Amino acid sequence: MSNFIIENNRLIVKVNSFGAELSSVISKETHIEYIWQADKLVWARFAPNLFPVVGKLKNEHYSYQSNTYRLSQHGFARDQEFNCIKQTENTLVFELTDNNELLKNYPFLFRFQVIYTLSENELSVQYSVFNPAIDDDLYFSVGAHPAFNCPLQTTDRFEDYELIFPDKNTLIINALSDSLITENTKEIRLDNERLAINKSLFVKDALVFLDNQINEVSLVSKKTQHGVTLRSENWPFFGIWSKPRTEQFVCLEPWYGIADSDTASGDLTKKNGIIKLQGSEQFNCSFSINFF
Repeated sequence: MSNFIIENNRLIVKVNSFGAELSSVISKETHIEYIWQADKLVWARFAPNLFPVVGKLKNEHYSYQSNTYRLSQHGFARDQEFNCIKQTENTLVFELTDNNELLKNYPFLFRFQVIYTLSENELSVQYSVFNPAIDDDLYFSVGAHPAFNCPLQTTDRFEDYELIFPDKNTLIINALSDSLITENTKEIRLDNERLAINKSLFVKDALVFLDNQINEVSLVSKKTQHGVTLRSENWPFFGIWSKPRTEQFVCLEPWYGIADSDTASGDLTKKNGIIKLQGSEQFNCSFSINFF
C-alpha cells in the first residue's frame, strides 16, 4: 500500500492505493480532519469504493449463465491494491483490472478507475468502468461510502450535527432486514429541510433512499457551521449510515446499485440496479464533496 497526496492552498488530500480509498482531507486554515480515521475498534475503513456490487447479495451468492458465484457485501474493490496510473498536482487516477483470482468469482473482464480531482475546497470523485471484451457483456454496480468525522471538533457533540436536504420536505426510506432491502417504507418529515443527527437515527441500520431522491445533502455542525456537502446529481440510490452507538462518524453514500431484496432470484442480469455494459463500452459517473 502506498499513500498519494494532492493539495492546494485550502486542502490536503490523501488517498491510499489499497482500495483507492480516500483516507484524509485536512483544511489548511482550520486544521480540521474531515475523514473518519478508520479506528479498528469501531469501523476499520475510511471511504471504501464499492464495486462490482453495492450492498449485500442474498446468501452472498449470485448466478450467471448457469453458474453460481460468491461475492461479499459491497464487492471486492475495497480490498484490492490499485495502480496509480496518473498523478498531477490536483489529480490522482487509480485503476483496478481483472485477474485470474478475481475471475473465479466475477467472470468478467473489466477496468475500473477511480479519479480524484481537487479544486479549491471541493474534491470530485469519478468512477469509470470499461468493458474490454468485444463480444461479452459486463454486469456491475458501483458506489461510494465516505465516512466523515462527526463531530469534526472536540468542542462539538454528535447531536450538534444535522443533515440538510435542499428543497425537500419529506423523504422515503426503505427498511433493511439483515442488510437486504425490503418493501417496507417509512416517511421522514424534515424540519425546514433538516434532519437532526442523534444516537437513535441508525439503530435499525442505514437510511436507504431509492428513486433518485437525493441529489445533494450536507452534514453540518449547528454550533460551528463547519461540515461537508455531497452532490451526486441523478444517482439512483443513496445511503446514510453510522455504526449504531458509535456517535463518531456519518457516511454519505451515493450508489449506482442496491442490496438484494429478500425475494431476489440471484440472477445477476435481473438484479435491481445492475448496469449492463456491452463490449468496448464505458460507464462514467461522478460526485463531489465540498468541505467548509
